[in-house]
Amino acid sequence: MNSVKSDIKDINLADFGQKKIDWAGHLMPVLNLIRRRFAKEKPLEGITIGACLHVTAETANLMLTLTSGGAKVALCASNPLSTKNEVASALVKNHEISTFAICGEDNKTYYSHLQSVLDFHPQITMDDGADLVSLLHQEKKDRLREVLGSSEETTTGVNRLKAMEKNGALKIPIVAVNESDTKHLFDNRYGTGQSSIDGIIRATNILLAGKTLVVAGYGWCGRGVAMRAKGMGANVIVTEVNPIAALEAVMDGFRVMKISQAAKIADIIITATGNKHVIDSNIIDKLKSGAIIANTGHFDVEIDVVYLEKAKKAKRTLRDNLEEYILKTGQKVYLLSSGRLVNLAAAEGHPPDVMDLSFANQALACEWIIKNKGKLKNKVYVLPKRIDQTIARLKLRATGISFDSLTKGQRQYLGSWQEGT
Repeated sequence: MNSVKSDIKDINLADFGQKKIDWAGHLMPVLNLIRRRFAKEKPLEGITIGACLHVTAETANLMLTLTSGGAKVALCASNPLSTKNEVASALVKNHEISTFAICGEDNKTYYSHLQSVLDFHPQITMDDGADLVSLLHQEKKDRLREVLGSSEETTTGVNRLKAMEKNGALKIPIVAVNESDTKHLFDNRYGTGQSSIDGIIRATNILLAGKTLVVAGYGWCGRGVAMRAKGMGANVIVTEVNPIAALEAVMDGFRVMKISQAAKIADIIITATGNKHVIDSNIIDKLKSGAIIANTGHFDVEIDVVYLEKAKKAKRTLRDNLEEYILKTGQKVYLLSSGRLVNLAAAEGHPPDVMDLSFANQALACEWIIKNKGKLKNKVYVLPKRIDQTIARLKLRATGISFDSLTKGQRQYLGSWQEGT
């Protein structure tokens, strides 16, 4: 215990945190199967992993899987508001995993925690937003040669890393875990969909039925939010910049319009784009009084909170994660979770059942990087389809669901070209 480095809120919260870890683990059968195999085979023996992820009970189970495989792990938060302090305490006290995370930490502390993880000289890094890799490239360039590779979990992070690759700035191999079907098709859609609605309700206690709810962005996260909001009786409007995504939203039964139009009638707007100032000064000025604005994108850049602060006449906190801004125009605007991702700041993030798939990808990405040591170029990779399908098979098996397989004749037919009409 004395050798474990940490910066956490209160070590005495560990017992409560352990209960949360145990419950989440009960709902993560695929990761448990991988953990048991890792414990036998030790594929990560002698490897130090530096992880920058949301410090939740689900993440704790990933950390335990990595240590079961023989890895030494150091963990920090990927968002200042998403840390569950009790989970951080349990990781340190009960599992001797160096953890640097405090819910509500300021920007200076956040970056000092990133530095603390990099001080372990990790051979593999694991990111949720690419902050760790970005800092490594900007301030720890001398350590890049120590790194075998990294894995990235979010759309936002993958976009950053692809931009680095395009600019020739990427100096290590990256596995884009977010590109695996068993990640983005499930985590982003079903996880973000449910947890974002959960966060909005916890922060406000409003009834969604009958409300006009605007979803900005119709990627996999936006699809999930729109689907769940519709299911709860909201009148859902989608805003998009991609014509194909906009057309898909129309075909899925949603109204589509410009955000400048939607702002005038929205009861709630939630951003899910990964882009900057989606709700900017022009949109804020158009909001009807009483509108609620929230974000479920990774970084807190989608809502122009700086403008809100400048435009306010008064401000008060009404509930946890609910701030009322009375603007100089007289309109009232309600901001959730300070513009940070509402599903983790106001709620608990994705359910363990869906993180089971995402973190199975993370664990197997580490193993894949090690198996391919010396063969990988400094580019963004996607895990092989066979790994993706293995995870899906394990999940189906764990939930008692059977599915068909092709016959020999069907396989031959799909692989041939001679047989036609």
